[in-house]
Amino acid sequence: MVGLRGVGKTVLLEQMRADAEAANVCTVRVEAPENRSLPSIIAPQLRLALLQLTLVGPARDKAKRALRALAGFAKGLKLKYNDIEVGFDVDPEPGLADNGDLEGDLTALLEEAGRAAQSGETAVVLFLDELQYVERGQFAALIAALHRTSQSSLPITIVGAGLPQLRGLAGEAKSYAERLFDFPMIGPLNDSEAKLAIQKPAEEEGVEFTSDALAEILRQTSGYPYFLQEWGKHSWEVADESPITVENVKTASAHAIAALDESFFRVRFDRLTPKEKRYLRAMAELGPEPLHRSGDIAASMGKTVSMLGPLRQNLILKGMIWSPSHGDTAFTVPLFDDFMKRIMPGSDWKTI
Repeated sequence: MVGLRGVGKTVLLEQMRADAEAANVCTVRVEAPENRSLPSIIAPQLRLALLQLTLVGPARDKAKRALRALAGFAKGLKLKYNDIEVGFDVDPEPGLADNGDLEGDLTALLEEAGRAAQSGETAVVLFLDELQYVERGQFAALIAALHRTSQSSLPITIVGAGLPQLRGLAGEAKSYAERLFDFPMIGPLNDSEAKLAIQKPAEEEGVEFTSDALAEILRQTSGYPYFLQEWGKHSWEVADESPITVENVKTASAHAIAALDESFFRVRFDRLTPKEKRYLRAMAELGPEPLHRSGDIAASMGKTVSMLGPLRQNLILKGMIWSPSHGDTAFTVPLFDDFMKRIMPGSDWKTI
């Protein structure tokens, strides 16, 4: 599983999935939106993977059994998770993944899928994005099911991505999760990597950046991959000739920031209540990232930590902030502090 601060995780997940498909691995690509159940997002995509396995001769029979398990799984859990919508290619097999208990039924389903993949000498990999939005009990069921398939050495696993709190959420769901999965944290690129990300595609088109231009892009983006893309794109568009200069980058910065403000940042801001906006604005007022003490944020708002506890927890659940360690608070989205100052300038926010 991957914990990533704000930007780039989806691109990484897609690249890993493409690599898996190139190796003839059956992949299941799922994003976990808020207010959707885990069974509802897994079932349709797993069905497609199992249908692929029915075309693999040695795996056909076991893949059909796994499809029967899927039919039982969906019908057994339909009353509890009424957002499950999946087509049935075969009739369910009584007693197979149909007890209506998510942990037991999901375990049985993934075991059958793993056996089908094993017979076809391949693997099934579930690529799940935005895992932080999966409800705790459902996350626990998924971890337990994968633990069982791992114990049985079945070729089915998960590559998950989410915000940095993912490790903590997994540990809360099942205490053994940290032993079952790796949790690499992916953050900004270092200077040499960031420069390469800008220079290489430009050089392939016969265009160069001056050293000052590259330094300005790194200063503006802090090395975060998605921001590098935005600044590279807008710098390319405003420049008339090669090399692209620092003046081009400074002009492009206004365009890049405006584009991010209207889309990347704004879509997150619009999900917030007035009190949540004030909390984040108070964080931004405390100065540059990365970490702020919860007590300092509360003091700047004239409140106590306990008074703001529920508000802070809601912001964590919405994926706006996370707690790297006890009492510390950080934005999940890089450069969001600057955005908060732009969209809520002055001091009027203190009265919200």
